[in-house]
Amino acid sequence: MARWRWLLLLIGLLVSLGAVLLLADALLRLYTILALLSPLLARVVLGVILAAGVGLAGFSLYRLWPFLRPRRQRQIPQPPRHPEEAAAVNLRLVQNQVDQIQDRVARQALQEKTQNLRSSTTDRALTIAVFGVGSAGKTALINELLGRPVGQVGAALGTTQIQQTYPWQLPNGSKALQLIDTPGIAETGIAGTEREQAARATAAEADLILFVIDDDLRQAEYTVLQALISMGKRVLLVLNKADRYPEADLEALLERLRSRVSPPLSHDDIVAVAALPQPLPQVGGGWLQMQPNLMPLRARLVDLLRQEGESLIADNLLLQTQQIGETARQIIDSQRQAQADATIERYQWLSAGAIAVTPLPGLDFLATAAINAQMVVELSQIYDCEVSLEEGKALALSIAKTLTGLGLVKGSVDLLALGLQTNLATVLAGRALKGTSGAYLTRIAGKSFIEYFRQNQNWGDGGIGAVVERQFRLNKRDAVMKAFIKEAVTRVVPIIQEQP
Repeated sequence: MARWRWLLLLIGLLVSLGAVLLLADALLRLYTILALLSPLLARVVLGVILAAGVGLAGFSLYRLWPFLRPRRQRQIPQPPRHPEEAAAVNLRLVQNQVDQIQDRVARQALQEKTQNLRSSTTDRALTIAVFGVGSAGKTALINELLGRPVGQVGAALGTTQIQQTYPWQLPNGSKALQLIDTPGIAETGIAGTEREQAARATAAEADLILFVIDDDLRQAEYTVLQALISMGKRVLLVLNKADRYPEADLEALLERLRSRVSPPLSHDDIVAVAALPQPLPQVGGGWLQMQPNLMPLRARLVDLLRQEGESLIADNLLLQTQQIGETARQIIDSQRQAQADATIERYQWLSAGAIAVTPLPGLDFLATAAINAQMVVELSQIYDCEVSLEEGKALALSIAKTLTGLGLVKGSVDLLALGLQTNLATVLAGRALKGTSGAYLTRIAGKSFIEYFRQNQNWGDGGIGAVVERQFRLNKRDAVMKAFIKEAVTRVVPIIQEQP
């Protein structure tokens, strides 16, 4: 493209040069003729022509320069190359979202979380949450990994009441680790539910999860495991108490587990261990205490930390920023919804008043056009969209045409007429119907615009008609309609009664 541009420029210069030579010859002849009559006149005419020529050349260059100058290559933002870079970028975006939250308590809570993430780096200790049902052997597993008893073990559910954190390091490992013993999940009672919530919260923030089971996955365990994986958590499935199974049965159980969770887990992420083996009876009497066997888990952890150690922390930081961002988005969406509902509430009764006092028969959309256009502008501002008043008028008119074209104006009037007749005298109900219908249709329009702005000024696959019909169905439900008519009686009737 640049070569063609310069070729055209060269041709243009040659043509211009030829034109300049012809013009110079013509000027010389004109100057010669005028100089014979009056030398002063010849100089003035020549000066004016030259000044005009210079001005024309300058203007032409000014207009052509944008096409002639080298175009700058558009800078395409490069995606972050590493998870920690992505987490830092995400954190800045999340902070902007958090700052928009109006609820002080919610904003402070998320600001505290973002501050904690900002101070967290990949140089910190890698956290490993030992997670699972009560008495699956989580504490016994931690005791054996640490090489010393640090927690109580027992057969009863709920042995671990509160989480405990222990520093740890693998042999020949350079990465500092933290093992977190969490309370059991799937326990009964209020206290059990609270402990499970605490355990889930800990697992959600950990860099790695050891999900400990002692048999085939129960449905409750499977549901929680899938939820953690869906969040993006890195999980190892640890089958504890493997000493209870004959070798063939153990292999069959492992195969069942692999078939249920692989993928997303790889076969290497499912290991069998025996943290606290049961003693075996001896032939001559007495009991033989078997040695714990955590070698499959240790080997997998060594490989995993060697291959993914730094990325585990970085990925978790990124995941947590995304979760905070999603929480902030939900809060902002609820906040905007409340503001938008209040805006619609205000404008629907303004529309009711404007129509109620209009002497023309039937619904007069022109009486509320300016009101609805301003409502559209205010709704767009709530959802950070740019809509001018003229654009608002066009959108309001398109909604009005859609309501009429779909027959929803008549449908609304019929519904409201029936509702008003049960609450007011016939004469008063008839007079209130026009204003109430205007308010109701303004409400449908406003709710439709909320969908439009929430979807980045897009009506979606079904277009404007599908959105309007959906909002009409939602707002004609019995409970919604009764509440609307009840308020309409208190809002519209006084306006009518004030009219002569």
